[in-house]
Amino acid sequence: MALQLDEEKLCCSVCLDLLKDPVTIPCGHSYCMSCVKSRWDKEDPKKIYSCPQCKQTFTPRPVLVISSLLADIVKALKKTRLHVAPADRYYATPGDVACDFCAGRKLKAHKSCLMCRVSYCELHLQPHYESPAFEKHKLVGPSKYLQEKFCSRHDEVMKVFCRNDQQTICVLCSMDEHKDHDTVSAAVERNEKRRELGVSRQKIQHRIQDREKDVKVLQQEMEAINRSADEAVRASKKIFTELVGLIEKRSSTVTEEIRSQQKTEVSRAKELQVKLEEEIAELRKKDAELEQLTHTDDHIQFLHNYFLLSHLSESTDSPRLNIHPLQYFEDVIAAVSEARDELQDILFREGLKISLKVSEVDVLLPQPEPKTRDEFLQYYRQITLDANTVNAGLSLSEENRKATVMREKQLYCSHANRFTDWLQVLSSESLTGRCYWEVERSSGGISVAVAYKDISRTGSESGFGNNDKSWALGCFDISYNFRHNNIRTSLSGPKSSRVGVYLDHKAGTLSFYSVSETMTLLHKVQTTFTQPLYAGLWKVYIIPKSFKSQYNDTL
Repeated sequence: MALQLDEEKLCCSVCLDLLKDPVTIPCGHSYCMSCVKSRWDKEDPKKIYSCPQCKQTFTPRPVLVISSLLADIVKALKKTRLHVAPADRYYATPGDVACDFCAGRKLKAHKSCLMCRVSYCELHLQPHYESPAFEKHKLVGPSKYLQEKFCSRHDEVMKVFCRNDQQTICVLCSMDEHKDHDTVSAAVERNEKRRELGVSRQKIQHRIQDREKDVKVLQQEMEAINRSADEAVRASKKIFTELVGLIEKRSSTVTEEIRSQQKTEVSRAKELQVKLEEEIAELRKKDAELEQLTHTDDHIQFLHNYFLLSHLSESTDSPRLNIHPLQYFEDVIAAVSEARDELQDILFREGLKISLKVSEVDVLLPQPEPKTRDEFLQYYRQITLDANTVNAGLSLSEENRKATVMREKQLYCSHANRFTDWLQVLSSESLTGRCYWEVERSSGGISVAVAYKDISRTGSESGFGNNDKSWALGCFDISYNFRHNNIRTSLSGPKSSRVGVYLDHKAGTLSFYSVSETMTLLHKVQTTFTQPLYAGLWKVYIIPKSFKSQYNDTL
């Protein structure tokens, strides 16, 4: 352990290897003579020389003298190390550069020599440090690719880079086949490429930062989805439990009512049964007395008892004669069955709505917008028009999927949602998530729009595109325009009777397309939608007060 500590203390802080020709400068720190000389040679123009460790400066340049004591200690340490069996961590393993001189199990190479074209472990490298014969040999870090550093044509070290051919060459190549090429030293080109790599790394790091932010947003999104889903499950279970509780409560109430009515009716029947049985007993007694009378031979006694026994008491009313047949509880079963069927229908309809809302939950992930009509139709929504919003100058037909401009005012009931000043109508369906629908016009100009539900219903500002609550594409026979917040933008595009509208509510995109054999983008909006949207149609002229005009067009 002490030897290891001495070895660390006898390392040069510049080359990080054992001291070679150790020198001690005035501040007390020791270095290899070649390392400190090279360092000071670079500082020579300033005439100020510093210690690489403590940064203490010296003027003039100190004279360097080899420390005999340190040199002997380093030499003794090297000899000691040569006789110590190397630990397993010093042996070469797959992927390491192995010493070319080791026999048997090879040690890891410590350096490679460009002159010898051989890699050496520390043991076999000692002659390069100790013998003057190796003084001019160039030692580099251990390399598996020594041969690749030499020119295959001239067998010289490749130190030059040809920018024309983007390859390393030797000096002889630069004077031969690359004579007129733009050549620089490999070191200069390396520095240039390092700068380019620095720029590339900065771009990569910026992208990494952006992606890390995206990952963080996605993690937050997933956490929010999980929290929202857990809350939805909890609330749904609670609501359905309450619904089941209401049904069970109603079931108990119906059971109690049936049992109560059962008890009443059975009590009435028993009461009548007692009366009937009493009458039967009385009649049986009377019948026996009359039978006995028939056997009396005494004429006077017979006549006397006849007048006494022949009189019958008033009969108890028979239920078959005086009351309606009992209804029992078949009608109750029918009523409960009817309630069950109605509730089943409600649960089915509402279940579809719930499922639709569940399917509309969508993480905002980058997705390409559809290109072909088939791709758009994956998001198709059938639009029905809301009869409570339609202007009285329009007539709805075909299950409220067609609007026609009429010559006479239609007799609609008064409603707060009805448009009064423009020939407009909104859809019944609210639009969120990704939706696509198409509008076909017969003639004349119309606007295909989307709007928030709270858009004004009266005044000039209620027209689609005349406010910040609606977005409208005007479609005419020879042109298009787009309006939002009362700002109009003229557009161009192929003429078609059919317009497709694609909405990605969460992404905030709204696109209008001319639909024929191909889909042609007419206009695209990028914004943030803060409410559900509703599809809208607008005949492009204000309604006449008389509701009489030459138009009778289909939107």
